[in-house]
Amino acid sequence: MTNELDRRGFAKAAGAALAGLGMVGAARARGASEISHTHDAIHQEVAFKASPARVYAVLTDATLFDKVVRLSAAMNSSMKTKLGSASTLIEARPGGAIALFGGYVTGRNLELAPDTRLVQAWRAGSWDPGQFSIAHFALAAGGAGTRLVFDHTGFPAGQADHLAEGWHINYWEPLAKVLAAS
Repeated sequence: MTNELDRRGFAKAAGAALAGLGMVGAARARGASEISHTHDAIHQEVAFKASPARVYAVLTDATLFDKVVRLSAAMNSSMKTKLGSASTLIEARPGGAIALFGGYVTGRNLELAPDTRLVQAWRAGSWDPGQFSIAHFALAAGGAGTRLVFDHTGFPAGQADHLAEGWHINYWEPLAKVLAAS
């Protein structure tokens, strides 16, 4: 029963976030006042020396992703004292919960296309309750490995620089190390 209530609450919050991003809406005339062109977004492209299947596996398996967390800048800095002690949780199914970095990052998996795409409703613990962003990971074979195209939208205003750096030092750099070690 609790999971169902959590899912319902999440569905409402995700629906509101998607509507705010222009991804859901009624069929009606759209006026210039309804469209925002001022929201920040992050677009990053990263190459890894591993197959798309291996990159996808690390991003969607709690045991594997916990290795990324342990190598991240956040977990190896003074911020570690601000992060919780919860273990990494990734329920690799649509609607499945995620809790990363000691529970500081939480959300839900929205879409999982094995070895190709992962879309998450994603939030940091410092954000207002109910505030979720959308993190989109697209994977493609490229050269001797994987080209990951990442887009992050819907986060609070003024956080783009901090988040963009965070994706590099807490995700991409430690992910590359985990992939190289396996």
